[in-house]
Amino acid sequence: MDKSTDPAGATQRPDFYRFHQGEKTLPFADAEYEARLTGLRKSMAELGVEACILTSMHNIAYYSGFLYCAFGRPYAQVVTAEDSVTFSAGIDAAQPWRRGYGDNITYTDWRRNNYWRAILSVTGSGRVIGFEGDHLSIAQMGLLDDSLAPRDKIDIAPATMRQRLHKSPAELELIRAGAATADIGGYAIRDAIKAGAREIDVAIAGRDAMELEIARRFPQAEYRDTWVWFQSGLNTDGAHNPVTARQLEPGDILSLNTFPMISGYYTALERTLFLDSVDEASLAVWSANVAAHEYGMSLLRPGNSCAEVTHKINAFFEERDLLQYRTFGYGHSFGVLSHYYGREAGLELREDVDTVLEPGMVISMEPMLTIPHDQPGAGGYREHDILIMTEDGAENITGFPYGPDHNVIGSPQI
Repeated sequence: MDKSTDPAGATQRPDFYRFHQGEKTLPFADAEYEARLTGLRKSMAELGVEACILTSMHNIAYYSGFLYCAFGRPYAQVVTAEDSVTFSAGIDAAQPWRRGYGDNITYTDWRRNNYWRAILSVTGSGRVIGFEGDHLSIAQMGLLDDSLAPRDKIDIAPATMRQRLHKSPAELELIRAGAATADIGGYAIRDAIKAGAREIDVAIAGRDAMELEIARRFPQAEYRDTWVWFQSGLNTDGAHNPVTARQLEPGDILSLNTFPMISGYYTALERTLFLDSVDEASLAVWSANVAAHEYGMSLLRPGNSCAEVTHKINAFFEERDLLQYRTFGYGHSFGVLSHYYGREAGLELREDVDTVLEPGMVISMEPMLTIPHDQPGAGGYREHDILIMTEDGAENITGFPYGPDHNVIGSPQI
């Protein structure tokens, strides 16, 4: 326990210390974290990094299992050739140690920047430091320089992202459980849809069903951050529009979006629905988007690049004079991410991403068209399935049905 002294030599409260109590409970076996750290250390050696300072929620969760709650405080994981240590604030007590692989050091707020003093105790000064260039703020970078006096700094974020793109068997098992849980939330939402219900009422039904399912499947986990976006009418125009208290009306276009969170891992189900009936113009747009969805899933095969898939779906929409209504790329990777942390930008279905699909990657297909409110068929149309890349194709792990044959709610299906 490091203690500072005042000018008179009196002992003061510690800058940092270790507080370990209880038993460790992690999302994966120790061997999984050792394999991940081995991969990181390989990248560090190739780049000449002596000590790696991870600061993002997604990387700390990936390499240690600990998913922090920042609340304005900094957190870290330092990885060297020998050590893996997480750094957490005193307000968390021993929870970060119990939920993280390896050592943990608690820093105090008795002196400003004790966080960096604690990190220095593991990294030492004058070393080659790896950092996350897409996460570390300018202010924290200045404190890193002042506190650690690094001989050099190297951005480790691209290497960590590349490692996270390829899922282990244990990760794939968890992701499959997440997709199944998302389906359960979808069915709960479907059952709650009726004229006069509010978006928030429907969303609560889906979220509650998923949280109960996660607790059933993972009784030793921590439960947080599972959510639903359920949108209706005009509110469907954006994929990430928050839930409101708008009441559902017959003929409404609806957007069902369930997002179970399991130990930092995000999965999703997204579907277009209509309440009671669907007009001819809306049916035409919906059917075209469903056709693009199916075509896009057929393109998710090893050897195809993200850009190639994107250009082909663009051409599909352009032939139907719908490309101008596309709102974002057609899919993205899955893993340690959520709506406020994480992104594996190297595996997104966009024109500017040349990553080639490989077995073990996990990617969504989710074309979306938004028709402006003053045009026939107005609203946002989106279907979303999760696919695991295999040696010779892709495994679709989403089960909830899509399209007009299944999702006109409250009337005989088309």
